[in-house]
Amino acid sequence: MADKEATVYIIDVGKSMGQKNNDRQHSDLDWAMLYVWDKITSTVALDRKTATLGVIGLNTVGTSNELAEEESFANISVFQEIRQCLLPDLKRLHGLLKPSKTNGGDAISALVIAIQMIIKYCKKLKYRRKIVLVTNGRGALDADDVSEITTKIKEDNMELVILGVDFDDPEYGFKEEDKDPQKAENEAIFKSLTDDCDGVFGTLAQAIDELGIPRLKTTRPVHSYKGELTLGSKEQYPETVVSIDVERYPRTAIRRPATASQFVQRTESGNGTASAQSSATVLPDTDALEGGANPNTLASVRSSRIYHVDDETQPGGKKEVDREDLAKGYEYGRTAVHINESDEGITKLETQGALEILGFIPWDKYDRYMSMSVTNVIIAQKTNSKAIIALSSVIHALIELESYAIARLVPKDGKNPVLLLLAPSVEVDYECLLDVQIPFAEDVRSYKFPPLDRVVTVSGKALKEHRNLPRDELTSAMDDYVDSLDLSTFGKDDEGNPAEYMQMTDTFSPVLHRIDQAVRWRAVHPNEPIPPPYDILTKFSKIPAPLEEGSKPQLANLVSAANVKKVPPKLRGRKRNRDPAAPLSGLDVSALLATSRPTKSISPENPIPEFRQLLDATESPSGIHDAATQFSKIIEKHITESFGDSMYGRVLEEVRVLREEMVDVEEVGVWNKWVRGLKEGLLGGRLGGGREELWWRIRREGLGLVAKCESGVSEVTDEEAKKFLASK
Repeated sequence: MADKEATVYIIDVGKSMGQKNNDRQHSDLDWAMLYVWDKITSTVALDRKTATLGVIGLNTVGTSNELAEEESFANISVFQEIRQCLLPDLKRLHGLLKPSKTNGGDAISALVIAIQMIIKYCKKLKYRRKIVLVTNGRGALDADDVSEITTKIKEDNMELVILGVDFDDPEYGFKEEDKDPQKAENEAIFKSLTDDCDGVFGTLAQAIDELGIPRLKTTRPVHSYKGELTLGSKEQYPETVVSIDVERYPRTAIRRPATASQFVQRTESGNGTASAQSSATVLPDTDALEGGANPNTLASVRSSRIYHVDDETQPGGKKEVDREDLAKGYEYGRTAVHINESDEGITKLETQGALEILGFIPWDKYDRYMSMSVTNVIIAQKTNSKAIIALSSVIHALIELESYAIARLVPKDGKNPVLLLLAPSVEVDYECLLDVQIPFAEDVRSYKFPPLDRVVTVSGKALKEHRNLPRDELTSAMDDYVDSLDLSTFGKDDEGNPAEYMQMTDTFSPVLHRIDQAVRWRAVHPNEPIPPPYDILTKFSKIPAPLEEGSKPQLANLVSAANVKKVPPKLRGRKRNRDPAAPLSGLDVSALLATSRPTKSISPENPIPEFRQLLDATESPSGIHDAATQFSKIIEKHITESFGDSMYGRVLEEVRVLREEMVDVEEVGVWNKWVRGLKEGLLGGRLGGGREELWWRIRREGLGLVAKCESGVSEVTDEEAKKFLASK
């Protein structure tokens, strides 16, 4: 279980925070909110009821706090009490955190209110307690009770973080010139307070610069096996078997990015009640209702499945059946073998949970490609000293013999067994076995490929020199180019010595953190464009500029040795005006084999080849229009006859072919006119109800209007083409 958290953010919204300083494009408050929103949205993304936060506004026009009767606590408002923050709370706070028209609040008094809020909420329970103050330090401070605040923060084990707009920070290398004396005095008070509380004092610029560094998610380990590691057979040799109590935990695991859920837009039906049309079943949006969102905007959906069997006596030749009436069968040749539920146990292997060492293999006999899974760690039972000593002896024995152990693992009774490779690992503070799954005989796929260093002729002779083999000059040029891009010594360590450039600890998943960044930004700024990804996410997506510049001579030598030539661009023009490629033999085989004139109609059974044949056979614009009309009608017919999405794949391919061919013959006007009608037919119901998913797939494939950038004869602008695909 994760630790309980209670954080209170004190945000200065005074009049001075609405000013722009030091040539920034944002006001001090907007700039500070980049940090605050990042921290708050990260807490919201955890979706834990124990991750709570509160928000206090400093220098507000009004006063709203429990100590409002005292004059020193004026112009301080509690925007949110400590609780779990949800999306509706973010939207509400976004409207409250705006610059006010006063600077009359006292930051020290705001700290007192924050301390009181944490004490009232956390009581004596175990919480990670934290107070974050963000201010520009331009208001007046009453520092008489600072010592009492320090004592209370230490007693309750709270963490105090004070970040200031343009605060001086010698360690970060920032110093504000011509600083206001009042602000300088306030900075000194804040610095002394954080030092006495063992807190954090810094400039906001550093905090914002570090926002791009992804925060790694810490997870508590959950064991996947807890039992005995045995060497020997308990049944046959109970007296000599070696048994060690061990636990197995994940060492590495793939972290998946956040996934999107499906929703539908509610619409008003004719009788004035809300309804939603979708190919999925609409469910009550309980999550939205609990969060205070408008229940009439979106509805969550769940996919439903209908089963049919062939029945000529039923309308349409199919009969709907319930899932309970279906029976499981195993494919056997072209038939299915049915096994009753009562007999289904015979297909399952009866196993008991165990981890058994089957044998050993030398290090140099194991092929790395045999590893099939993520890595797990096996340690001795934490409170069992006998097991710790026994497992340590096994680990050191494997190291001395330079061997791995092969083990059979059954995590729980009834689970399928897997084979594991156990590798010894000795760290500074612990010893363990690292395991990875290895294949059974049936899991291995063997393929034969031609050798890369020689060419074998039909007679069996091996040639070392051939046009398909690299010459020594090319091999040497490639070696030089690879060496010029060496990253192992391109980086610098803290002392300026050569070091690895792309270290594992600095390499983050761009997809995972980019999605996280986009979701958190959109939660707070629903109508603003999403900012570009952080530099640290794209740093390793391209060759470092100095390295790329230094490798140009080697690249030029490689291009020369490989005789690389630029491929001319593919010509796109009117097919009917292009001369057909002449066969080398001078004989037109297609004409010799043709038994009749090409047909002028397209059949629905084989539309794509016949459509292309018809285009090749015509030279007039009217013939092209006729072929496109026939083909488009067949596409619409397939859409109308599609049962659900059964023919969507075929329709998408036909739509793609029609678009490509119209671009190729420079008749994009035909395509643009038809695709506009297709959109209206799919969304308006002319081609059958519930075809919105097909239009979504067409949008995803980018099969929209042809713009001028794609074809010079088009009259559609790039903006019109984007708007056409963006609209629903």
